Amino acid sequence: MKLQRATRITLMVLAVGLSALVGPGWRTDGTPAQAQARQAIASLYSETGDAVGTVTFTQDAGQVLVRAEVANLPPGFHGFHVHTNGVCDPATQFQSAGGHLDLGSGDLSGGGMAGDMTNLYVSTDSTGLMSFRLDRFTVPNLLVDGGRSVVVHADPDNFRNIPGRYGVTPDQTTLDTGDAGSRIACGVIQEG
Repeated sequence: MKLQRATRITLMVLAVGLSALVGPGWRTDGTPAQAQARQAIASLYSETGDAVGTVTFTQDAGQVLVRAEVANLPPGFHGFHVHTNGVCDPATQFQSAGGHLDLGSGDLSGGGMAGDMTNLYVSTDSTGLMSFRLDRFTVPNLLVDGGRSVVVHADPDNFRNIPGRYGVTPDQTTLDTGDAGSRIACGVIQEG
């Protein structure tokens, strides 16, 4: 009887000790809690504060499924990126979101930064729906350091694509933003 009780107490002490070592931001397997996140979502708003859509990010093994649904945006192609900061202040024309997400790996295959995604197409009825997969970032990458944001730009992104045959050297704006123009919608990415 005493042996069983002592064993239970020892196990309880070990469990409490492990949770103290692991802490609230960590899982018992020693990985950050955010590394376990499977889904994130951003609600998009215009500069006037109108809701214009949602973007959902779902981790699926080594890829992220991105699904965007928008309304009340100008028809045409629009630059569509994950930006570094999880702040969407319309008073700054969403400059508070910072630059395109760069995970420090330099240019990725196909060029650009981790946050560069395909252009978003909005139909003549001012709605758009698209879904695609990518492996440039993970859902946990979107939730660290205070989070990230999704930005829709006024113009299409040229993906730094100025062919050498044009005899023009890309300027810093093209290299940084793909000439996607002003920021017309923004949403903070949060765990879903």
